[in-house]
Amino acid sequence: MPITTPPAAPDLSGSALVRAPERPEPGYWAGCPSVRYDPGHDRFLLTYRERRPRDTGPAGGGHQDRGWRCAVAESRDGVEFRDLWSVERADLGSPSMERFALLPRDGGYLLHLSYVDPADNRWRIDALRADSPEDFDLATRTPVLTAAGTGTEGVKDPYLLEHDGGVRLFATVSRTRAFTAEERDRAHATADIHTTGLTVQPTALADSPDGLRFTAPPGRAAEVLDVGTDTAWDAYESRITAVLPDGTGGWLALYDGSADAAGNYEERCGLAASADLRTWRRLTPDGPWLDVRYADVVAARGHWYLYYEQTRADGAHELRVVVLDEFAGLRP
Repeated sequence: MPITTPPAAPDLSGSALVRAPERPEPGYWAGCPSVRYDPGHDRFLLTYRERRPRDTGPAGGGHQDRGWRCAVAESRDGVEFRDLWSVERADLGSPSMERFALLPRDGGYLLHLSYVDPADNRWRIDALRADSPEDFDLATRTPVLTAAGTGTEGVKDPYLLEHDGGVRLFATVSRTRAFTAEERDRAHATADIHTTGLTVQPTALADSPDGLRFTAPPGRAAEVLDVGTDTAWDAYESRITAVLPDGTGGWLALYDGSADAAGNYEERCGLAASADLRTWRRLTPDGPWLDVRYADVVAARGHWYLYYEQTRADGAHELRVVVLDEFAGLRP
């Protein structure tokens, strides 16, 4: 049976900086971590994103950088990373990118890209496969999930889990609904429906035999973690960012939540539990578990490594890691 009560939150006071923002100012972020331990090479592999403010030109009328660069990096100690591969939003012709996801598999590496589709201003996910992380080639990318194909207003922020011989993909979706003509025009005008308040963002699940070809029921049938009730701290968004066995035969998920569109850039981390990866129950309905976003955790070398994006006093965001002997009551 999955756990039923939230364990004590970890102490983050011993954390270390992994990536600093480009500038110590609001709108400049380093974060969106997704991490794997690669035992075949005894290394940590990390994907992360760098963001700039929406308007960086004179009088706010310049180009909209937003999520302008994503990278894959490696580390021997889990703290000091060096880049292996990177992509800029211009390479995809996209207004913005967000969280990527990496998975070592079958002697190679899968990389899922999350970016705004320039064709319709809606978030989508594509996949790359390569023999090594240095060799990812955008020319070979495969469409995985699109807004049109999933019956949503957008799909983004993948998390990959190898399970039962296949790959399961958790992703945030913007739920479609009946829009007025004015709302429809406004929904994707900024290429980020998440900031509009016009819909909510639950987590959906898709399955694949190889990490490239995914099947998912359309629309709400694919949703596995709904947003909270209207007055809840996570009423607007419930984004699964990490999934791990809970030690009882069930599963534990870390997820980002926000109460409304105003909290879209400052989500906080909650916990959910599941027996089958498809039906999730909140363990933190009354408030967040941690005051961080995009938390991911990996067990390696007898420790837990918890990575997360955190807001600084100057308004910028940075990427940090804390090494723990125990996480959520679990030993590595």
